[in-house]
This record gives sequence, structure tokens and C-alpha cells, in this order.
Amino acid sequence: MAGGVAAEVVVEAGRTARTIGVALRRALPRILVGLAVLVTALCAVAFAGAVADDLAIDRDPGTATAEVLDAGFGRTLIRFPAAEGQLEVPERGVYYPRGLQTGGTVEVEYARAEPDLVRVAGRTAWTGLPWLLAFTAGGWLVFGGSAVLVGRRRQAAHQE
Repeated sequence: MAGGVAAEVVVEAGRTARTIGVALRRALPRILVGLAVLVTALCAVAFAGAVADDLAIDRDPGTATAEVLDAGFGRTLIRFPAAEGQLEVPERGVYYPRGLQTGGTVEVEYARAEPDLVRVAGRTAWTGLPWLLAFTAGGWLVFGGSAVLVGRRRQAAHQE
């Protein structure tokens, strides 16, 4: 008796898995386009955040010469003297650090009220826009292109 119940459970699990698989295959193009839209939205939010940070810096800017402590891939750490003379090491690093090297110096602009908001002097959110646009285009190329290929493959399978 117990073996019969277990077999029924296994058979039902198989049917459920097949049903889920069919539903996922049907929805796959929409899922891929959804991922491309998500990449686009994340890039738009990143740009809006960068513009907001730039506006905060521009409201009450301070300038300083900073020492580059670590020019890593994820963030670039710097140390600079703020307006009151205390040394600041922003936790999130400096914005728009492209081309900086560990041990070098760089002119920075920061928000005096919030010295953690610091960017390389002369660079703004617009500096990072080409990278965001390239990332968005790459997302559409990969996810959108995959959605088109899946759709064409499905269409060809239905015509046979």
C-alpha cells in the first residue's frame, strides 16, 4: 500500500514538473524581455542617483587634493583634508575614478555638509552615462536577442 502511494506521489510530481516546464518555456521570451527591462531600470536608477549626488555636491562644494589609497576594481579609496582640517576617507570611495592609480593624487570636489559624497574634480554623472548606456545595450543584446532567438525557434518548431 505504501509503495503505491509513493509511486502516485512520484508520478504526480513528474506531471507537475512537466507542467511548470511547459509554462516556463512558453513564458521564456517574456521573462528574457523582462530581464532586459530590469537592466534598463537599474541603469536609469543608477544614473538618477549619480545626478542626485552631484546636485548635493554642487549645493555646497568643497575642493581638496586627495591621495589615492587603493584604486581597486569595485571602488577607489581616497584620503583628503575636509574644510575643517580633518582627514576624510569616504567609505564608498570616490565617484568617477577612472584612470586613478594607487599612490597618486587627484583633485576632488565634495559636499561640505556630507564629505562622504566626493567625486573627481571636473567629472559628473554624465561622465558615467556612456558606461551605463553600454551596459543597457549589452543587456538588450543578450536578453532581447535571446528572446528573439527563442521566439524564432518556437515559430520554426510550430511550422514543421
